[in-house]
Amino acid sequence: MVLDFEKEKLIRELKKRKPNKVLVQLAEGIKQNAPEISEVMESLGIECIFSGETCWGGCSVAVQEAEALGVDLIVHFGHAQFIETDFPALYIEVKDLLNLNPVLKKSVQHVKEFGTIGLSFSVQHKHDLEKIKKFYEDLGKKVILSKKAGHVAYEGHIVGCQYEGLKAIENEVDAFVIFGNQFHSMGATLAVKKPVILIDVYNDDVRNMKGLRDKILKQRVISIDRLRDAKNVGVIIEVKLGQKFGSPKKILQKLRDAGKNAILITMSELTPDKIMNFYSIDAFIELACPRIAIDDFAKYSKPILTLKEALVALGEKSWDDILETGII
Repeated sequence: MVLDFEKEKLIRELKKRKPNKVLVQLAEGIKQNAPEISEVMESLGIECIFSGETCWGGCSVAVQEAEALGVDLIVHFGHAQFIETDFPALYIEVKDLLNLNPVLKKSVQHVKEFGTIGLSFSVQHKHDLEKIKKFYEDLGKKVILSKKAGHVAYEGHIVGCQYEGLKAIENEVDAFVIFGNQFHSMGATLAVKKPVILIDVYNDDVRNMKGLRDKILKQRVISIDRLRDAKNVGVIIEVKLGQKFGSPKKILQKLRDAGKNAILITMSELTPDKIMNFYSIDAFIELACPRIAIDDFAKYSKPILTLKEALVALGEKSWDDILETGII
């Protein structure tokens, strides 16, 4: 994998903004590139500190860390801007410089029955968009980009918790093609009813996500049933700016009205070890990233549910309702 860290843009922006000290956030897959980033910044006389906290998306903007460290600027590598913050932040999206021809050719058999495809990409593939579109158009396909909706930065852009842009074109397409990894395509297949084809350029993998979708939906039904039977429930909230979904006061009241003992818990990141310490809690509802409950199902001994799923368990929504609108 060859990455373009857009160093010219980085240097240009740093010279314009003139920070004395910066906090650098690197997406998980590129933390190994910290030394070369440090070299660029130190050559400009800038003190550079790297965040060792996990950074799974543009929602994880380290404002609290930056304020505690007294830096002038956050430089966030690997994601597009997701939310507005009062703290100065510079986003460097990073390009993956890959030869897409082999995986594009491999995808032909998977899309042959679809006349119109909805196309979405993770931000690292944005620079290859026209090449990808042309490939499918040369096969006689009509290509429609997912809409710029919610917190996505561009038309066609996809992130792990925002699928309004795909839903907006669902009636116009026969299937969706996602250039990214399983993280993006898993969320997509849970959000829409049309077939979702993953094109994973990193693992040279092309596959239909239906099998995984069916497996995950069965897991979610099990979690909902376990919340219905739970006596003690923990509601988990995140402190990060981009990780706030739903009102904790409202869900606490609904749980108590249903006769459950409910407590509010704050975490900077959910892990099995942290959950384990609350051994008297029967089930958890997380109001942070909705992907946590879904992606890490097998890691936890206790059920963890999203807000939508909790409302199903409490009788406020039906399972058919959230299947219709998407469980994410």
